[in-house]
Amino acid sequence: MAEAAEVQGAFEGTVPAPACRWSRHVAVLLAGVLVFMGLVQLPTAPAAQADSAGSRTADVSIDTVTPVAPKQDDTLTVSGTVTNNGKSTITGAHVGLRVGPQINTRSDIDDLGDRTPFSPGTDGSEVGGNHAQKLDPMAPGVRRDFTLTVPVKDLSLGKDGVYQLGVTLSGQSGGQSYEQVLGIRRTLLPWQPSAVEGKKTQLTFLWPLVSATHLTARTESNQQQTPIFPNDDLAAELAPGGRLQQLVTLGKGLPVTWVIDPDLLATVEAMTKSYSIAGPNEQTTPGKGQAVAKQWLNQLQESVTGRQVVALPFGDPDLASLAHRGKDVSGALSHLQSSTELAATTVDTILGVKPRTDFAWPVDGAVDTSIVDVATSAGAHNVIARSDSLREPGGSPYAPTAARQIGGGNTAVVADARLSTAFQGETVRGNDFSLAVQRFLAQSLMVTKQAPENERSIVVAPQRMPTSSQAQAMATALRALSDGRWTQPLDLGDAAKAQPDPAANQQVPGPGAYPDSLRSQELTTEAFQAIQRTQSSLDAFKVILTAQDRVVTPFGSAIMREMSTSWRGNPKGAAAFRDAVQSYLDQLSSQVHLIKKSDATLSGRSATIPVTVQNGLLQGVQGLRLVLSSSQPNRLKIDASQPVEVAGGRQQSVKFETRANANGPVQVTAQLYADDGQPYGESMTFTVHVTSITPMVLLVIAGGVLLLVLAGLRIYIQRKRAAARKAAGGGPDDEDGGDSGDDGGPDDGRPEQPGDPAAETGARNGDPSGSGEKVER
Repeated sequence: MAEAAEVQGAFEGTVPAPACRWSRHVAVLLAGVLVFMGLVQLPTAPAAQADSAGSRTADVSIDTVTPVAPKQDDTLTVSGTVTNNGKSTITGAHVGLRVGPQINTRSDIDDLGDRTPFSPGTDGSEVGGNHAQKLDPMAPGVRRDFTLTVPVKDLSLGKDGVYQLGVTLSGQSGGQSYEQVLGIRRTLLPWQPSAVEGKKTQLTFLWPLVSATHLTARTESNQQQTPIFPNDDLAAELAPGGRLQQLVTLGKGLPVTWVIDPDLLATVEAMTKSYSIAGPNEQTTPGKGQAVAKQWLNQLQESVTGRQVVALPFGDPDLASLAHRGKDVSGALSHLQSSTELAATTVDTILGVKPRTDFAWPVDGAVDTSIVDVATSAGAHNVIARSDSLREPGGSPYAPTAARQIGGGNTAVVADARLSTAFQGETVRGNDFSLAVQRFLAQSLMVTKQAPENERSIVVAPQRMPTSSQAQAMATALRALSDGRWTQPLDLGDAAKAQPDPAANQQVPGPGAYPDSLRSQELTTEAFQAIQRTQSSLDAFKVILTAQDRVVTPFGSAIMREMSTSWRGNPKGAAAFRDAVQSYLDQLSSQVHLIKKSDATLSGRSATIPVTVQNGLLQGVQGLRLVLSSSQPNRLKIDASQPVEVAGGRQQSVKFETRANANGPVQVTAQLYADDGQPYGESMTFTVHVTSITPMVLLVIAGGVLLLVLAGLRIYIQRKRAAARKAAGGGPDDEDGGDSGDDGGPDDGRPEQPGDPAAETGARNGDPSGSGEKVER
């Protein structure tokens, strides 16, 4: 308006007042002709320039708004920076505040950042009084800080609600002789001058303590089983200023429900003792995070005192991946029950707190019927969903109470999507940080104003792993609400028991409604098959161990970590982790093996063959049987299997008796078997050369066999003659049956008996003189 007045004054000052009216008319007419011909360009008012590129010449950043939710007697302080992005120097510049109209819908809050050009109709007029800050000339690229301080009463705010608050940089640029708005940044101002009318909104805020997987099953080869970490990144997160340290420090004293992955607690607890960091060529170096790990756990114990703690299943398994890809892999779902049971024990042991384990939290609160079925199968009858997954009928903007009964005795606790995603963006820069805080507060106030007469329970489920700056923004917003404003805190357990709104959606969508963007990040079916192969290997290995817990505990935890939600979007990392676990398990199980045996020579008809079993583990093994099998049993026969028990770090030689029946090489296979009959480890094959059956021995054996044949023939002939005499009625002195001494029997008139000792003569002579020699490898 000042520029317009100047223009008007210029025209009015062209001809003195006493001049004739005709001369004035001529001047005006001449100016109009020149404008029409394009020879003269009249300056325009700022309102006309508002939607041009002029309002984008400078960048304005609002870094802080204090207080974030002011009261009637407060003084509002807004600080930030302005930057000249144009090509000309800005002169006559100043920064001022503008209060826009009250915002009436939640979607208008979402759209706040979409409008960039200045618009006088929607951005309002500059706050009067001596509240603007003048700036020195700004050359291109120059940035200046500003701080504006305004008593709230001077903002002329009306009834309680959410207002648009803008900061503008005004000045002259590019040789312009008038002032215009060169840049603007908008934020939100939640306004509640007095106590809220009606009932407050009950607000449940989840405070997540979740991290990526940091620990495999690998340990040092010592009695302490010193854990080996792939890196020491977790120590940096626990150290002062680290992400996890910030979460614990900021969360202390806030009215939140702690949601914890017990795997993180177990990993940090392992760091409080000696641990190692993996290096190249299987080398390790000592970890250095013991002090920060102890300090962090102590701080966490203090922070959760008096607060509700919800324990996720150990390792935070990806429920959607299990439902969509893992349920068809035999045994995959059984890990969910085990991880839930381990969760309660871990939190209770480390923190001394009995947690709630009846809540399941799918990624981003995205649910479908298959996810609910899997989530509730392990006893979690409360599923934390989100309102952009369980949508209201007809797209209603009304935010109903979070709890919904979804059948089967299960409850969906539906978190508000706008409030839950308010801190997901970048918050490192001051402007983003401040806007996230103001947006969250504005949305929460708007929810309360939807139906102030109804007391509703609203749940906020932020991102699983907020950054340090995001956590700071969350804490800033919660501290503003804790001062008796339009919300009051409520634990998650109480929110799940709240009376549902009758009109709220209780229908869980089908699997086809699951977002493609999330589905593409899931673990694959092949991943679950690999997980089950590792589990099968572990089951086969543990049955031979005398101290199973030393292996079952670290590998069982590692298998649970293989299903972690933290692997989303990192398939290569997930595959590398699975391969490392399987490789280490194979390495351990191969420590119990058969020592390679060289070919052996049998030096007697019967001999002893020794086979050695090596146990490279620190613990003993039992429940094994060693079986030797001959490829030619008719040539070399071997006794039955032998039991095997070997102490840790020892060898055991198992001896087998053999009997040789013929010369020649024989392939012998040695194989270990577990008690369940399954082969253990690789088989071992060697050759036994049977050379103990000499020609003389063979001749003796052949002679003995011949004598046996002749004795049998003699007995047969005698019996046939006796039968013939009996049939003829004759006696032993018959003409045909006289002296039978030709057969070599006694001449006493008695027939030969089948038990004549002559039949055994050859057999006795064929026996070896000794028991045979021991066969060494």
